[in-house]
Amino acid sequence: MRCLQVIPGVAPRYGGPSQMIFQMSRALMAAGAEVLIATTDADGSGRLPVMTGVAIDYQGVPTVFFRRSWSEPFKYSPGLAGWLRRHVAEFDLVHIHAVYSHSSLAAAWACRGAGIPYMVRPLGSLDPWSLGRKRWRKRLLAWWGVNRMLREAAAIHYTTEAERRLAELRRRMAPGLVLPLGIEAPGPEPQLLAEFRRQHPRLQDSPYVLALSRLHPKKRLELLLNAFARVTARDEFSDWRLVVAGEGDPAYVQSLQQLVSGMSGSQRILFVGWLSGPTKAAVLAGAQLLALTSRQENFGVAAAEALVSNVPVLLSRHVNLADEVAAAQGGWVADLEERALAGTLHECLASPEERRRRGRLGGEWARRQFGWPRIAGELAGVYRKIASGGGEDWGTG
Repeated sequence: MRCLQVIPGVAPRYGGPSQMIFQMSRALMAAGAEVLIATTDADGSGRLPVMTGVAIDYQGVPTVFFRRSWSEPFKYSPGLAGWLRRHVAEFDLVHIHAVYSHSSLAAAWACRGAGIPYMVRPLGSLDPWSLGRKRWRKRLLAWWGVNRMLREAAAIHYTTEAERRLAELRRRMAPGLVLPLGIEAPGPEPQLLAEFRRQHPRLQDSPYVLALSRLHPKKRLELLLNAFARVTARDEFSDWRLVVAGEGDPAYVQSLQQLVSGMSGSQRILFVGWLSGPTKAAVLAGAQLLALTSRQENFGVAAAEALVSNVPVLLSRHVNLADEVAAAQGGWVADLEERALAGTLHECLASPEERRRRGRLGGEWARRQFGWPRIAGELAGVYRKIASGGGEDWGTG
């Protein structure tokens, strides 16, 4: 089974999708598939320092990069489009990640021209909230090729049932299947957490809430910052800290920092930048709570990573994992309104025994739900079915 994964960009700044594509590909390779990732060198306004036009080993996966010529949102790459036209027939199936990007449209065009089946993972972009952002650009792209790409796919790959339900409200598309993402859970190294605390003296030995994500307006961090400041103004919670880990548009990050600087108790909120690898695992495992208060989140990789590490989560109702986490009793779910969020956060911080209980229950559920070997095996089965001309009744998820 030769499968091609096509994604617009894989720089860390693009968040969960750029991380998951490599985990997914490594798991598929372990399950016996032959995998190649095709992508661009986009890294915000800059470029990844990689060789282009030839396959290289990148994070343990054969990957071929192409120069992004223009447009950060669309990531237009004629080199990638040309390569797809010449080489897509060498694969049994193409898995397209993202919708409103040049790489996705180019892959679908190439597949149809060569008679190669493809499936699309929309990354939450078909959620009504997402469709309302840059509406006219998306309508133009829908007319130009997105609608056809979605109709003529062998399948649409959703990662939660909530994502599928929201995406299928208004649109004619190929049959959908629900298959979650897996989570690689490296064992935390306690000495790295101790070193992290030394690097950030204001953290000291305090308990902390962790916000771990790309810093973007849709994450609604302003609400979390205000709610945390409100709750920790109480003496009983004054030793708590909020660790904000991630990067984003510099102007937006500065606006968050300015908001915090004007707060009473601003010393309790730390911006620590991007975390990755073993340090990220250690800081995540050391948290008492992970907070993800997004306005839209088709999966929520950070939440799944926290749960696998026995860390309970506080989610907004708009994180598509929220219903499943609530059913598993792995955390708390809150409305995106400051008073409601502060009330739920107060409940979280005031209940150490409940945090431990929900962390344990969430961990047991997440390790069953998000094991890559099982998920990769099911995904490889979907690939085989599509490549052999099957489909429609997936029974997956």
